[in-house]
Amino acid sequence: MSWSFDSHIHLSDPAYLPEINYILNQMKFLKIKACCVSMNVENSLATLSLSKKSNLVLPFIGIHPECANDDLEKITNLIELNQNNISGIGEIGLDPTYCKNNDDTKRQIQVFESLLSSAEKFHKPVSIHSRKSLDDIFEIMTSYDTQHALLHWFDGSKKQLQKAMDMGFFVSFGPVMIYANDKQTLLSKADESKILVETDGPVRFSRCFEMKSAQISFIPSVIFCASKILEKTFDDMSSLLEENTKRFLGI
Repeated sequence: MSWSFDSHIHLSDPAYLPEINYILNQMKFLKIKACCVSMNVENSLATLSLSKKSNLVLPFIGIHPECANDDLEKITNLIELNQNNISGIGEIGLDPTYCKNNDDTKRQIQVFESLLSSAEKFHKPVSIHSRKSLDDIFEIMTSYDTQHALLHWFDGSKKQLQKAMDMGFFVSFGPVMIYANDKQTLLSKADESKILVETDGPVRFSRCFEMKSAQISFIPSVIFCASKILEKTFDDMSSLLEENTKRFLGI
């Protein structure tokens, strides 16, 4: 049976809670599995709980750079305790927009490197936040495994995309690609074997999405857009993305 994947969605976010049963049924009907990423310790616990309700929810736990001051010891212990239950570690990474001073920057790096080490220790893929920090992430990742590392919502330059491809990263593209020419260009220049799709819900999208929170049901539209850009049939694009996501996940 063929499945689609949302490679990065915050499905355990409170915004989805009122309709979560409907969403899980929708995922089953549409044959979509979700890499459900987390923001902090509390949200990671919610992700683990949600994954017990449905095997279509693939739990990723970790500390987002916005939450870098959260309890690092607790999350590393949670990863170890649930090493056989989690699909990956994320959302982790760097983001200078959340740093007020040098200490904040150092803390983000400390958390990122610690969770990368946990990922390698337990052989888990990572979902990486890289806003305005790609070059720093490239430098750090020279010491870590990139073969199961995703630069989610890739927003770098063509040169940075080539660097990501050379280093072996996966890159994902979301609903904004449907109306953003620069994202379409990046997709066309990425290694086809390294492309994934995502929604990053509950982020809101403009234009044709009318500022609605991203739904996992957007995934077929993202796949359709990618198929047109890469001049493939929808079915061929879906098969390629399924193969790519399984390699990213190591399944």
